[in-house]
Amino acid sequence: MKKPDYVFIGIVGVLLVFGLMMLSSASSPAAYEKFGDNYWYLKHQALFGLLPGLLAFFLMSRLDYRKWKKYALPFLVVSVVLLLLVFIPGLGAGYGKAKSWINIFGMSLQPSEIVKLTFLIYLAAWLGPKRGGRDMQEAGASFIPFVVVFGIIAVLMVLQPDIGTLSIIAMISIIVYFSAGAPLSHLAWISGVGMFLLFLLVKFAPYRTARLMTFLHPELDPQGVGYHINQALLAIGSGGFFGLGLGLSRQKFQYLPEVVGDSIFAVMAEELGFIFMILFVAALVFLAIRGFKIAKNAPDGFGRLLGIGITSWFVIQSFINIGAMVGILPLTGIPLPFVSYGGTALTVCLAAAGIMANISKYSRE
Repeated sequence: MKKPDYVFIGIVGVLLVFGLMMLSSASSPAAYEKFGDNYWYLKHQALFGLLPGLLAFFLMSRLDYRKWKKYALPFLVVSVVLLLLVFIPGLGAGYGKAKSWINIFGMSLQPSEIVKLTFLIYLAAWLGPKRGGRDMQEAGASFIPFVVVFGIIAVLMVLQPDIGTLSIIAMISIIVYFSAGAPLSHLAWISGVGMFLLFLLVKFAPYRTARLMTFLHPELDPQGVGYHINQALLAIGSGGFFGLGLGLSRQKFQYLPEVVGDSIFAVMAEELGFIFMILFVAALVFLAIRGFKIAKNAPDGFGRLLGIGITSWFVIQSFINIGAMVGILPLTGIPLPFVSYGGTALTVCLAAAGIMANISKYSRE
């Protein structure tokens, strides 16, 4: 057994520290407004995200990742049960139009964030032994089971509704599926059905139609549905090349919605500027390079697919969040990994990073 990939761990550590610093800055006005404490969000992120996340990272980095294979089916069951819990009266909790949380002993938990990891472990364990074999070419052995299992997860998430998180899980799942050797004909079927279902979701949900129209024409209704993206673009533009200075954002003072969540990148750009954001994006690219290298050198199919899935998750989610803030993608409400507020999300991300660290210990190089 080798030492873990300290470069990968170091990048995660830098993103984590930077995220806590930016959360402290971005959240202070909202925290004081709601709770009378400028550091309320930071304290809660540290208590319910950072501490359990570091513990999860430590445990996952020490436990042999191959042991998770035998728990693949239980992980699938856990994924489904967690998504069902949000519909139980008195246990499920909503925020806006979404009912995606559960309250346990006064603490809020977002099951869909946990499902990102548990469902990924199931897919990697199921597809790992099939990787590159004839089973991946046969619809009955791979395609149909994949569609059925993913369909169950998708239906439960649409009912919440949490389309943003579902889109991340869908992209991760498809990447893992095709990394296992599925033919391009399967991709054509998945793309066709996916586009049709996306059309239905937009067609029969007026607020999704409004989001799409705002993406295409952000100048329309700037005080209504276009308010969020326009304020985000104003914040990013105000930062210029070098930013207004750490803590000096103006948009975070009740102008920009969701400053602790999916809009935190706009505050980062406003305070630190274009140059620092290029460095931040470079760190994400470097994270992807190290993560895919870990996956490539994993000793078995399970480790390769799990490494590909986790790395794709971190990078795709990050760039979808950034893309939405700069106006090249529709707003989805997807948080920025390691940066946005959310205890469940941070804990699960650190647990996944711990698995990556453990996989790197068994590298073939």
